[in-house]
Amino acid sequence: MPTGEGFHVLVVDDDARLRELLQRYLVQNGYMVSVAADAASALAALERIAFDIIVLDVMLPDRDGTDLTAELRDRHGTPILLLTARGEPEDRIRGLEAGADDYLVKPFEPRELLLRIASILRRAPTGAEPAAVRFGPFRFDPSTLELTRDGEPVRLTASEAALLRCLALQPGRALSRAELGARAKLSGSDRAVDVQMVRLRRKLEEDPRQPRWLLTLRGAGYVLRTGS
Repeated sequence: MPTGEGFHVLVVDDDARLRELLQRYLVQNGYMVSVAADAASALAALERIAFDIIVLDVMLPDRDGTDLTAELRDRHGTPILLLTARGEPEDRIRGLEAGADDYLVKPFEPRELLLRIASILRRAPTGAEPAAVRFGPFRFDPSTLELTRDGEPVRLTASEAALLRCLALQPGRALSRAELGARAKLSGSDRAVDVQMVRLRRKLEEDPRQPRWLLTLRGAGYVLRTGS
């Protein structure tokens, strides 16, 4: 039975065969999966998409994975599982000191990877209740799904509220249609996300054709803009 529940995994490994195997296996178990062959591609993906966990090979062609882990830890709160052919204790300790959440030595059983990912996601801090987000005259509370405009309530459907919550939890960060659909539990294709976004814009934007708050980033997805 699939266990991923729509979590989005970024797999970073220069071994094309292993990337394909891991992607197929994780997708079969309910995860959304993006892949990158090197550190540069991984960093570019992280600028576009908010992932739930990164599965990162230590030996990348353009960057040491442990050093990359330290950089990512300074910039992102995304959990990291390191993969490596190095099994010495000092290698594992170095990876953990860099900020990795776990360390798995190659070769490994795919089932063990699945269990370790699930364990990391269970441990990942959810933090306090998410803070309310303000943009223009609007205030949205991700905890209660309440939207107000100048203090007056704005009625949202369940789908609209779920979609806005996904964006409000990471304002300023683009989320792909696939990720929004999975997290907001919208049935259907990417078109379902687009339809709900059109409806949501009608309630938030003065001119839905030229949105100020709910923006489309070509090739990346949608983003909630909260600045002036």
